[in-house]
Amino acid sequence: MSMTPRSSTPTVFEQQRQELVREIAAGMEEVLQNINRLNRNLESIISVGNEFSSVEALWSQFENFMGRPEEEKGDSGARGKEGHREEGHSEEHDKNLAEEKIELDG
Repeated sequence: MSMTPRSSTPTVFEQQRQELVREIAAGMEEVLQNINRLNRNLESIISVGNEFSSVEALWSQFENFMGRPEEEKGDSGARGKEGHREEGHSEEHDKNLAEEKIELDG
């Protein structure tokens, strides 16, 4: 078995392999650029969304206020000073229940 010296010219396989490696590298570079572009777009979307946090808080307060029963809407300032009572019960509500109980017992 004699060893023939290998020629310095690449074989067809090596040429195809080098071409495929170049294509893969170019594709990976394109993917990296697209990921960076997506990241910048997401950051800008998040920053725009953060600008609306105060508006969202205001609408949330409005929604919570409108969801309360009528008798509690006028009592909102007094209720905050008294501390928390059972959910859905105001002092006026408790007073009305006590009066109704007296009427039924009497």
